[in-house]
Amino acid sequence: MTVKVAVIYYSSTGAVHALAQAVAEGAGSTGAEVRLRRVAELAPGSEIDQNPRWREHADATTSIAQASVEDLAWADAFAFGTPTRFGAPAAQLKQFIDQTIGLWREGSLADKPVTAFTSAFNRHGGNEATILSLANVFYHWGALIVPPGYTDPAVYAAGGNPYGTSAVTGPNGDGPDAATLEAARYQGRRLARTAIRLLAGSRVTESNGNPRTTGDGRARQTA
Repeated sequence: MTVKVAVIYYSSTGAVHALAQAVAEGAGSTGAEVRLRRVAELAPGSEIDQNPRWREHADATTSIAQASVEDLAWADAFAFGTPTRFGAPAAQLKQFIDQTIGLWREGSLADKPVTAFTSAFNRHGGNEATILSLANVFYHWGALIVPPGYTDPAVYAAGGNPYGTSAVTGPNGDGPDAATLEAARYQGRRLARTAIRLLAGSRVTESNGNPRTTGDGRARQTA
């Protein structure tokens, strides 16, 4: 069974971009069809030019398609990535999310698995708060939040954030290390596998015309 996964992210200097690529790789390793999409940049070019690493990353990623709400309508599962901004998502990702009101009204975002990942300058610079802030959006959508939890050694090796993979860039602006990238791949695999199970269950229900049941007639969960 092939599921469709949209990995939507914003990255200014490349850390979240690297995480997004790893999440996409992990999802793709399950056989999922993956769309890797960056959201539109809102900062003016003059501001980007003041940070050479920001300008370098912006120029290096122009070939990556820009995200649209159609990518969410297409997908069976979503992964969102953003750097932390005072414990909240970057404005660029938030602006994209604000465009989803039509899909939300239609219920097109409900019952789909979703996960999130982030990065910050410091280890306690708002990584967990940023992911939890995004969760408020997912609650409103009625989406099914799929955190990595403590379900694989890769999570522990990357610092043990159960909410989502998080990178710490530090003063040198270093990108995610190998352990963090592996945790991101695991998070992508977990998201895709969850979507596979959910779709398999829904198709069984549709083919039977009724929810699957146990031997004593009680409805049994399909995921």
